[in-house]
Amino acid sequence: MSETEVTTAPRPLLLADGRPADRAWSLDPALKHLNHGSFGAVPLVAQERQELLRVEMERSPVVWFPALPGRLAAARVELAEFLHVSAGDLALVPNASAGASVVYAALTLRPGGEIVVTDHGYGAVTMGAERMARRWGGRVRTARVPLEADEDQAYDAVVAEFGDATDLVVVDQITSATARRLPVERIGAQARRRGIPVLVDGAHAPGLLDAPLAGATYDFWTGNLHKWGCAPRGTAALVARGPLRDRLHPLIDSWAAADPFPNRFDQQGTVDATSYLAAPVSLAFIDRTWGWPAARRYMDDLADYAARVIGAAFAGAADLDTAVDVGMPVPGMRLVRLPDGLAADRVEADALRDRVARELGVEAAFTSFDGIGYMRLSAHVYNTAADYEYFAEECVPVLGTWAREDSGKRSAR
Repeated sequence: MSETEVTTAPRPLLLADGRPADRAWSLDPALKHLNHGSFGAVPLVAQERQELLRVEMERSPVVWFPALPGRLAAARVELAEFLHVSAGDLALVPNASAGASVVYAALTLRPGGEIVVTDHGYGAVTMGAERMARRWGGRVRTARVPLEADEDQAYDAVVAEFGDATDLVVVDQITSATARRLPVERIGAQARRRGIPVLVDGAHAPGLLDAPLAGATYDFWTGNLHKWGCAPRGTAALVARGPLRDRLHPLIDSWAAADPFPNRFDQQGTVDATSYLAAPVSLAFIDRTWGWPAARRYMDDLADYAARVIGAAFAGAADLDTAVDVGMPVPGMRLVRLPDGLAADRVEADALRDRVARELGVEAAFTSFDGIGYMRLSAHVYNTAADYEYFAEECVPVLGTWAREDSGKRSAR
């Protein structure tokens, strides 16, 4: 949690006309939505804008597609302003994993070359690094970072894996499964001194952090705008600086292949790019309605409150310490330890997510790290304290029963 624990429920945010904030989204009212961090949620104004763009595309596709690169270039200017970077450094990709895949496809490893990742890395991105290593006859080295590691400890753990064979470092700015930051600024600076390229996976950073690229030394950074930024899904940025960026090409070759970075990414045949064009609407809606600083404060206060309420409920149901020290916490996200028997690995965590949605009517995130299961809380402006109080009162007792049943089954084996 943050240094100042929120012990009273934050007052819900309202729209300009006084209605509850969730009225600006089309989320199913029959479900409780406590997992914004996985897939985001798109405001109605952005959904409507995207639908109008799709109608325009279908009405005159022969006009639409030749004009699309120019419209995407204009959208990049707005999105780059939100991220506080130059539009000339930013390409649009479907998601952060796609941005990582672009980097993996562009770079080479020396014979015996190594890619350094961490044990907090997003699974799909780490698997991409492993595939790249196999392709070039290299290997992946994994830095083990304790969940509670502070900035110095996390930095030391990652840099300790650097060596003469290191050809690429891949590090998360905000980890997905463990909801913590890693010191990408210091890691990147040290890698630069050693001449090692760095890819920062900033999937959760846009919107959650004010200026996620400020002060960082990196060659490549990729982040999703459809998570905390609430853009239509399939909208992410790939930011590249330095000479290596000239090697980057979209995963689909098209007629702009000979254009410089990032323009070559603006033309991708008949790909539906309306999510990119509608993305600025989402960002502007939150900024205009509450302002991003106020939205982030609310999300952080609510996440603190949620962790306290749900953590206390689990502690009472399972007689365990549910508080989690993640070393470098982030705004809007928290972990609560689950009782033994729940979410011991990724497969079990995903199965629990599906069961909770199906049987309890709650969209929630469950993760695991080092064999321990956690509930990952990720709040947004449409969430309220009542959402988490409901989970604590109605769902935690059921999960406690499931944990005891599962533990009994394991003991009987």
